[in-house]
Amino acid sequence: MTVRVTWVQPEDLIGHELRQAAQDGRDAEAVEQRWYAAGGHAAPARAGASDPPAPRRLRALAEELLDELASLDVPSAADEPTDLPSIRAACPRWPAPPGRPVSLDSDRLHAAWLGRAAGCLLGKPVEKLPLDGIRALARATGNWPLRTWFTARGLPAGLAAAHPWNRRSAPTSLAENIDGMPEDDDLNYPLLTVLLLQRHGHGFSTADLARLWLDELPAGRVFTAERVAYRNLLDGVEPPDTAVRRNPFREWIGAQIRADVHGWTHPGDPGAAAGQAHRDAVLTHTANGVYGAMFTAAALAEAAGGETDVHGCLAAGLRVVPPRSRYAHAVRLGIEAGRSEADFEAVVDRLHDTYASTHHWVHVLPNAALLAAALTRADGDFSRSVCLAVSGGWDTDSNGATAGSLAGLLAGRAPALPDRWTAPLKNRLATSVAGIGSIGFDTLTELTYQEVSRP
Repeated sequence: MTVRVTWVQPEDLIGHELRQAAQDGRDAEAVEQRWYAAGGHAAPARAGASDPPAPRRLRALAEELLDELASLDVPSAADEPTDLPSIRAACPRWPAPPGRPVSLDSDRLHAAWLGRAAGCLLGKPVEKLPLDGIRALARATGNWPLRTWFTARGLPAGLAAAHPWNRRSAPTSLAENIDGMPEDDDLNYPLLTVLLLQRHGHGFSTADLARLWLDELPAGRVFTAERVAYRNLLDGVEPPDTAVRRNPFREWIGAQIRADVHGWTHPGDPGAAAGQAHRDAVLTHTANGVYGAMFTAAALAEAAGGETDVHGCLAAGLRVVPPRSRYAHAVRLGIEAGRSEADFEAVVDRLHDTYASTHHWVHVLPNAALLAAALTRADGDFSRSVCLAVSGGWDTDSNGATAGSLAGLLAGRAPALPDRWTAPLKNRLATSVAGIGSIGFDTLTELTYQEVSRP
């Protein structure tokens, strides 16, 4: 019996790298022909590893071709830099620091933590499901348009078999099973960021973050770009090379889901939040993957300042993203679709028509467009924010989490969030981060509040 560790097998990585090459304009035709002529396969559509493992000769070829692909010129690089000085130079409206101190009430942070957890939990049982499956499951249980937790109660057996819930999440995230917030990487990462700030302050380095992961985060709890970067660290690769060595997931969503605390702890200062998120993101990501973290941190910092609405937050996020980048285009597309389409199903269909055939469901670009569309359409309403974000498919738990984080901040205080979303959380988050096990959201709020940067 073989052990198929997901997201690291060279014969599976090569298909993802070929797709990434097509997206950023590299001429990879010759490499692609060699791979398929040798008997190579495309990347798994949804799983992290194919079965069975490739023969030794094919695995060796995959490793050789991954390195060859990394050496190709990237035409999009001029418009999509990764280093912070170049990013700032490309952003003509980079946010200036606030002219006066901005206060942040701890209850606003509490709402952000609860909102992130609730949105994540809503999306967990349908993660990896195709859009038609999500719609069918919700309709069959009288929950469409989506307005509350998913449930298996009353679900026809044939439909349940056709669209099975996420195997790992259903036992803890369907309405009838929720008993506190179960572990999820979308909550592990903000918890780790709090630990990072406790130990190293806002001046932490990317190497500090790498050491924290190795010390406190089990390797089996990281995925896609994070898992490749973790493996690279164990191989002796130093950051930021950890983000690029045989890492076809470097423009996926992972850095975006790690950005919340960077935004929460810089109320009213989107530029500083984005700069801090950049130091985190470059451990694992480049270009558009990094912009996802910077955009999210800046938007949340704007919300934490308490002086704007969701549309102002999205605008603040765009100010830290190179305007000619594909990420900026995705966000602008999402905002425009959210404003102009007749109903949200039409918004989602339009975005899926744009991205579904060319991008993996965990890639940052389609998810950024969907998140922007959902937040725009919901206009700050918490329930609509998380439900619209999850109902659009793709990375459902991550999009629900980020939408809930921002909408929670805008709500201003924890009691403003509907009880149906917060009561099932039972003030309890499970985690495998070393030495914690379980922690209350009230405790997390106080720990985070101690790390808020005050000008």
